[in-house]
Amino acid sequence: MTVFILVPGVFTGAHVWEDAAARLTAEGAEVHAVALSGLGGPRRAAGVGIDLETHIADVLAVIDSVGAAAGGESREIVLVGHDYGIHPVLGAADRRAERIARIVYLDAGMPQDGAPALAAVPDQSLREQLAECAGAGGPAGAEGADGELPPPARDEWPRWGSTAGIPDAALDRLTALAAPQPLDTLLQPLRLTGAAAAVPATGVLCTGNGASIEMVQMRVGFGDPALQALTDPQVTFFELPTGHWPMLSCPVELAEVLLRAAAGEGHRLEPADAAEPPAHLRPFLLDVPELPRERTGNVDLYLPDAEGPRPAVVFVHGGPVPAEARPTPRDWPTLRGYARYAAAQGVVGVTFDHRLHDVADYERAAADVAAAVERVRADPRVDADRVALWFFSGGGLITADWLGAPPAWLRCLAATYPILAPLPNWGLGGSRFHPADAVAGAGALPIVLTRAGLELPEIAATVEEFMAAAKNCGADGADVEVVDVPNGHHGFETLDPTDESREAVHRAMRSVLTHLRA
Repeated sequence: MTVFILVPGVFTGAHVWEDAAARLTAEGAEVHAVALSGLGGPRRAAGVGIDLETHIADVLAVIDSVGAAAGGESREIVLVGHDYGIHPVLGAADRRAERIARIVYLDAGMPQDGAPALAAVPDQSLREQLAECAGAGGPAGAEGADGELPPPARDEWPRWGSTAGIPDAALDRLTALAAPQPLDTLLQPLRLTGAAAAVPATGVLCTGNGASIEMVQMRVGFGDPALQALTDPQVTFFELPTGHWPMLSCPVELAEVLLRAAAGEGHRLEPADAAEPPAHLRPFLLDVPELPRERTGNVDLYLPDAEGPRPAVVFVHGGPVPAEARPTPRDWPTLRGYARYAAAQGVVGVTFDHRLHDVADYERAAADVAAAVERVRADPRVDADRVALWFFSGGGLITADWLGAPPAWLRCLAATYPILAPLPNWGLGGSRFHPADAVAGAGALPIVLTRAGLELPEIAATVEEFMAAAKNCGADGADVEVVDVPNGHHGFETLDPTDESREAVHRAMRSVLTHLRA
């Protein structure tokens, strides 16, 4: 018999698992939904704090209560951690690794030794607020009288993850039963010896919250060292097309996934193959001339064979890209290919590296973009009054800085398979990086948007949001030209070297150059 131990996330208790647990039990499994101390479990006396170690002890107590099956055979324990719950799950698994058959990360991060759960709080402003609280000498009195974080109001749950799919009655109950989260559970670092590293693991990704297997595979291809362990054959993945609380939005489907995970099923990631470059390092789909490149600091200029100041196209790479990724984005075939193509057409092509290494880095990445643009405009070989910006993928959020009040020298803004709204689990909902809001200020700025027909659904939804906002700008809407690649994927320039893809690149470049020269 498989024994599932289900550990809830922030503010929630064992009650969130009721429907999923009933399904698992009906399939013959034994289920223990853990009531963490202070969150539906026992509360402590005044002056006795609850921290992460308290919750690890709660999980250990349940593990130790699971006896042998009839006949003395051991039973397989599957530990499931949702959201914050993965921290006490990993802490307990580290101390009882020999008892655990599998760890399931249910729409949860991958905390490492020494990391507090605070680092995984999705809302960036709240994360910074709590970090300041910790730096000021501790949480007591900062958010609540007893060092507790008050639970969200009904309309505040999206700060902690997408509520997509949760029925109204379930959201009402979630809010009514939510308990204050002891702040020390978020601030105390997780301590791991590495004993649980060999335990098989499964990640269950909720696509409605902005996660997908394809996105994880992409980051593995970037060379992120923290993700290389995910290519181990003992690690599997599932997706659920729902928000951050699948136990409330699709409990039957969640139970089926957990049963399959316990059986070792699921998608396995492809490891990096030295003989086959990752998708983003495959050849550019066009044959472009090997024009000279001039490198200064983090900026590369591809110069045309022409006299006098020339217009420039500044290409802004996407991300997040791990800081350790090599080569860096400005040396990726796609960025080099576009810049050389532009230079061959008589304008200056510009690539550069910015510091978007994590979703928390958008402020400094945007500052890097602005600094690179000013450096390019100051170059005497560049016509400072004729510049276009061309954004890719996750760099698309930075378009908000240029759409809201475009300068006169910005003759065109292009975006190729961009992310045009923060994904739900990025915690940027209240930030300025929301192009759909900014486009109202774009005025007559020409926008050239290239869409991939086989785009990741969670990214395609952000483009739809942007297009809807663009249509509502003024009497005729914003000036958006759409270039579609119906059979193209995200990163089609190296993934899909077809005539359709080539024509899309040609068409987008022609449009940008036309606006530059007008």
